[in-house]
Amino acid sequence: MASIRFFSEETEFKLPHPRKTSSWIKSALKTEKKTLGDLNFIFCTDEYLLQINMEYLDHHTYTDIITFDSSETPGTIEGDIFISIERIQENATKFERPFDEELHRVIIHGVLHLIGYGDKSKAAKAQMRGKEDTYLSLRGI
Repeated sequence: MASIRFFSEETEFKLPHPRKTSSWIKSALKTEKKTLGDLNFIFCTDEYLLQINMEYLDHHTYTDIITFDSSETPGTIEGDIFISIERIQENATKFERPFDEELHRVIIHGVLHLIGYGDKSKAAKAQMRGKEDTYLSLRGI
């Protein structure tokens, strides 16, 4: 059965309101006309995510999120989304946003990547930011 699950690795962080967050993600998928498969969010430390970044992507930099798509059926969203809680905290401070807002922006950013949205070009980044803003305004969390 398809599901959204939240895990923690090397951090004590626990997502507040996991049911509301799951409902919000499911609503976004429905709006995008996608089907939910198994979607795992793994909240972790900077060092944990750096190791994944180096091992799987050969990038030697810290990042806030890494998304792995494991879907095999077109239109079905499945994968693992790793999120550094330390990066979220730092970025929330840097961009003068509440932690909760920055966390949800990164959560939906990962989901949007799995849907097929990119962020490599200026136009793609603008489209991604617009989608993030739209879904953030609908989260009700």
